Amino acid sequence: FCGECLQPCLQVPSPLCPLCRVPFDPKKVEKASSVEKQLSSYKAPCRGCSKKVTLAKMRAHVSSCAKVQEQMANCPKFVPVVPTSQPIPSNIPNRSTFVCPYCGARNLDQQELVKHCMENHRNDPNKVVCPVCSAMPWGDPSYKSANFLQHLLHRHKFSYDTFVDYNIDEEAALQAALALSLSEN
Repeated sequence: FCGECLQPCLQVPSPLCPLCRVPFDPKKVEKASSVEKQLSSYKAPCRGCSKKVTLAKMRAHVSSCAKVQEQMANCPKFVPVVPTSQPIPSNIPNRSTFVCPYCGARNLDQQELVKHCMENHRNDPNKVVCPVCSAMPWGDPSYKSANFLQHLLHRHKFSYDTFVDYNIDEEAALQAALALSLSEN
């Protein structure tokens, strides 16, 4: 794991491996010198300016690349198509805002929930139910994450609304994905 991905695991009292969930001793974490060597020798083009950069330096380059920053600034933000005074139907689950499972803070979107938990609950050892997952049709409202912060960082980096049509079942979604894949090739 890279340091950025492993770091949140080290911030909790009993660190668990982000892959297999087995407890580990942070003092025994070793750098993978062969992986570091490969990352330092392979180059790839920046997605913004196309400059060839070693993979070891790509994250730093992308965070300071003016073209990438410009692309990100031009990404469309979600806005309602038209304002409405109609009430939100009560039989549709709220998948836009969530309640912090630790302190009950309300009206947090996914990004705000991640930020709130990282800032306020980084060292909370309690197992909690993920409010994002439990709002999904496939979610289990009784499942408690062993490491909720790690779960948030790895599973909720994007909004499901971008990729999921909640109005179709799993089989229809699979068929639509296959059809789209075949049409693109």
